[in-house]
Amino acid sequence: MGDPQILAKGWDPISPAEAGWTFVSFAVHTVPAGQTFPLPADDHERAVVPLAGSAIADIADQHWEFGGRDNVFAGLGYCLYVPRDTAASLTAVTDVEIAVAAAPATTRHQPVLVTPDDTQIEMRGGGNASRQVNSLMLPDFPADRLHVIEVWTPGGNWSSFPPHKHEHDREGEAELEETYYYRLRDEENGWALQRVYSPEREFELTAPVRDGDLLLIPWGYHTTVAAHGHDLYYLNVLAGPASKRTLQAHQDPCLAPVQADWPSVGMDSRLPIVPRYPR
Repeated sequence: MGDPQILAKGWDPISPAEAGWTFVSFAVHTVPAGQTFPLPADDHERAVVPLAGSAIADIADQHWEFGGRDNVFAGLGYCLYVPRDTAASLTAVTDVEIAVAAAPATTRHQPVLVTPDDTQIEMRGGGNASRQVNSLMLPDFPADRLHVIEVWTPGGNWSSFPPHKHEHDREGEAELEETYYYRLRDEENGWALQRVYSPEREFELTAPVRDGDLLLIPWGYHTTVAAHGHDLYYLNVLAGPASKRTLQAHQDPCLAPVQADWPSVGMDSRLPIVPRYPR
C-alpha cells in the first residue's frame, strides 16, 4: 500500500491500482447539458454526488432528477447510490459536475437517492474546530462498503479534529481507505493546509491544498485547517475490508483531550455556512 499523497487539480480518475490500495475508486466528470453519461453494470457499488448542476438518472424503470446547486457552497448535496450489477445512465439537465465514488461489493442492494431532506444540517466540534457536516452514506446506510460525507469548514477553522486515523481493524478503530476532494469558495485564491502523519511509520505530510486537489489517505492521523478568510469544502469517501459497516476512528491521544473544552466554548457563530437548499 502506498503512502498518503496529494494530487493536484487535473488528476486522472483514481482506481485502486493507481491509488495503490484495494477498494476506493474516485473520479469527477463534467457532462455538458443534454449529454448522457453511462454507468455500466459491474461488481462495484457507486455513489454519485452532483457538485454543480442537475442531472436525470435512469436505473431500470426508476427515474430521478437530482442536484441543482450552482456550486458546493450553495446547498447540501444529493447522493445517488447505484448498487453492484446495476446499470445507470445520467443525462445532464444543465452542465453538471459529478463526483463518482466506487468500491467492490459482494451484496446487491437497492438503488437509493439521498436528498437534502433526508439528512441533518449537522455541526461538529467547537470553537475554531467547528465545521458543518452532511452525512450522505453512514454505516447504517444499506450498502456494502461505501461511506460518503460532505464537510464545510469556515475560514480559519480546523476540520477532522482531533486528528484521527482509520488504519487497523481492532477495538475502536476500522481499516478504511479514504479520499478528500477539496473545493474552495474562492476557487482562484483559496487554500487550506493538510496534515497526514504517522509516528509508528515515521511519516509526515504537511502541505497546502487548493481547489480541485485530491488527497489519498491509506493510513495515518489526518487533520485539515482552512486558511483565514477561505471557506473549505471536501467530499469524503471511505471504504475498507471490514465485514461490518463502520467508521470507527482512533484519535491521536496527544490531542484528543482538547475536545473536552468544546461544550463550554460553543459552536462557531458563522455556522451553518451552507443552507439545506440554494437560496
